[in-house]
Amino acid sequence: MKISTKGRYALRMMLDLAQHQQEGYVALKDIAQRQNISKKYLEQIVPLLHKSQVLKTNRGSRGGYMLAKSPDQYTVGDILRITEGSLAPVACLDDDPIQCERNSLCSTLYIWQGLYKAINDYVDSITLQDILDNSREEGMYDFYI
Repeated sequence: MKISTKGRYALRMMLDLAQHQQEGYVALKDIAQRQNISKKYLEQIVPLLHKSQVLKTNRGSRGGYMLAKSPDQYTVGDILRITEGSLAPVACLDDDPIQCERNSLCSTLYIWQGLYKAINDYVDSITLQDILDNSREEGMYDFYI
């Protein structure tokens, strides 16, 4: 499994919004500039996040984006699943219950299930607030993921 640019940039965008949540709605151009990400690329990510109701939007001169909830209510797993879809390391784990005709014969299935559980447990244990807190402890505000 490899996290795409879209997933990494979505996480950076959400972190930027979390860092600047006290400012209200944040313009996409400001996020793009701070994160050194193309505004056009962010414009492709916004609909996914908005459709999933993790962002609030406001149009107009004071328009922009903000988190719909507090940073402690978003996990890295939530954000990656919105942009990446399944985080399963193998296709047969995309369905629950497993639809693979070989699943009862597969001697390696337990390996992939264990990896999948470890991935989900890890990314679901880290919130945006955790990342912000960790960055503050390290004296960093530059989110390169």
